[in-house]
Amino acid sequence: MIQLFHVKKAYPGDAPVLDDITLRVEKGEFVWLTGPSGAGKSTLLKLLFCAESPTSGQILIGGRNIGRIGQGSIPYLRRNIGVVFQDFKLLDNRTILENVGYALEVLGASDGEIRERSLKRLAQVGLDHRATSLPRRLSGGEQQRLRVAQALVSSPSLLLADEPLLSLDLAHQRGVVDLLDARRLGAGTPVVFVTHDINPVLHSVDRVLYLAPGSWAIGTPDEVLTSQTLSRLYDTEVDVLRVRGRVVVVGTPDDQHVHHVGEAH
Repeated sequence: MIQLFHVKKAYPGDAPVLDDITLRVEKGEFVWLTGPSGAGKSTLLKLLFCAESPTSGQILIGGRNIGRIGQGSIPYLRRNIGVVFQDFKLLDNRTILENVGYALEVLGASDGEIRERSLKRLAQVGLDHRATSLPRRLSGGEQQRLRVAQALVSSPSLLLADEPLLSLDLAHQRGVVDLLDARRLGAGTPVVFVTHDINPVLHSVDRVLYLAPGSWAIGTPDEVLTSQTLSRLYDTEVDVLRVRGRVVVVGTPDDQHVHHVGEAH
């Protein structure tokens, strides 16, 4: 479904944010994307969404080389991608229901279908009672759940989620993860999910893509979250400790990094 071949992304005057990344994400796979701040997590998602272009290398989505499509074709590609991005603005002059239905409106769905599918997604994130409200009336957590409903309403073939659990309590975190997981399992939609805490997604994760400055690793959680792997990524001694159901990573140059990997409930 997603293939990257020697992908590099660099900005003028800076070291590459991403360097020589080659990997494949299969249909129906749940990939947890993590790493320290500035390692390129959001940049990678934007490359997949055609919001930015790689400096070199190739990216294929569904077998299509997205670097070779014209600007006019990008909106059509994006119609098949559901995104939860922090910098995507909500439509302030439209109701919550209209915000969710906007993607279906663009696709030419009927008014009845738009309303039915939008209300269904709002109910799934616990916001159907706020359907006629404007986005500015929502709390930060409610706005986050609104973005999740927007990402799912068009039944996308790929889901990209950048910190979708921010401002959510534990119950709503689990609800959001379960919604994305249901789409993955039911339709084979790959999920690339960014969060600093693995615990809410542990029961769904197939592989971890760990980005570090100038390096990266991919594998199962047990393969990647080890002292050996992270010490190699950071080129310094890093200890990975498992304490009472948590993985605590100590010794990264930027700060202590903690991944909660308690038993999934």
